[in-house]
Amino acid sequence: MRRRRLTHAVLSALLLLAGWGAAGTLPATAADTGPAAVPAEPRQPASDGLVTAMRRDLGLTREQAEARIAAERTAATLAPKARRTAGGAYAGSWFDAASGRLTVALTPDAAPAARRAIEASGAAVRTAAHSARLLDTVKGRLDRLSAPSGVSGWHVDPRANTVVVDVVRNDRSDNDVRRFLSRAREAGPVTVRTVPAAPRTLAAGTVGGDPYYTGNVRCSIGFSVYGGFVTAGHCGRPGAGVNGWDGSYVGTFQGSSFPGDDYAWVSVGSGWWTVPVVLGWGTVPDQLVRGSAVAPVGSSVCRSGSTSHWHCGTVLATNETVNYSQGAVYQLTKTSVCAEPGDSGGSFLTGDQAQGVTSGGWGNCSSGGETWFQPVNEILSRYGLTLHTYTG
Repeated sequence: MRRRRLTHAVLSALLLLAGWGAAGTLPATAADTGPAAVPAEPRQPASDGLVTAMRRDLGLTREQAEARIAAERTAATLAPKARRTAGGAYAGSWFDAASGRLTVALTPDAAPAARRAIEASGAAVRTAAHSARLLDTVKGRLDRLSAPSGVSGWHVDPRANTVVVDVVRNDRSDNDVRRFLSRAREAGPVTVRTVPAAPRTLAAGTVGGDPYYTGNVRCSIGFSVYGGFVTAGHCGRPGAGVNGWDGSYVGTFQGSSFPGDDYAWVSVGSGWWTVPVVLGWGTVPDQLVRGSAVAPVGSSVCRSGSTSHWHCGTVLATNETVNYSQGAVYQLTKTSVCAEPGDSGGSFLTGDQAQGVTSGGWGNCSSGGETWFQPVNEILSRYGLTLHTYTG
């Protein structure tokens, strides 16, 4: 019964059909691959499932989805190279869906040779007043402030070349919010944006037949690593036991951090195994994971979770501080993808590249909303883990 169940819904967004066999039968990651190492530019064609989800959630045709996936792979490869080339003149970068190109912002004092080299790589170049280093410094100053609940978060927006502070609409006139905004503006270039609701984490009470449980909390598995899987930190503390969809013991939280961070990893044993797959929930075919190259702002991204299953959107911001009721969490990535309680910890993918695990958000998958994820490479680096990738 257990093997038959695994061929349909499995424990998590990570366990492949039983026909794959144990993880040991799959090709191993290359010997020189470290915790955060990634293949620079995947060569595999886009899966039908990923294209289907992007057509549904982003309103694209098949041809547009396939072209966007290919362009985003190129942009993800160019982005870190452009940053190194620009040096101190780097002012941020993002993927421009309209042109299908990476755009790199440079300050006016950028060396002409650097500008030419970035343009020659295929990226577009814009001039911006403030360097990324300055904006990161401003954001760091805000991170040291104590934010009231009416301030939902803040991040560097490379396109606007400013630090954006999000304020819950109904709390805009609150005295504590006004006081925070006044101090924020003293820190440097800051823009205030109004959002409909405050973010919340997305754990849920126990519901039968869903991926994993710790105590009375249900969450979703993120990605396979050798020896276990990564997920959200707010789903369990170190030492907490984890049970699977059938109630059997899966493993134990070996490390967890929340708030401040929102990541954790769980050891896997007792007959459970891990493979480099994200579950499609019957909406799309199961997705293979081939690396963890970081997608730039503006890229498409899709999410798998045990409550709302597969949904897609775009990357809206990186390195955002999110002010949950439990405390601030730093360096999250904001997306336009919807999510619901129980999706916490689930997988975010761009193409076949792992991006992160679901942290929280606002809204739902009926009316829409925004969702944040904890970048997966930070989790791998923090715990010295190696992402389980498929290299076939």
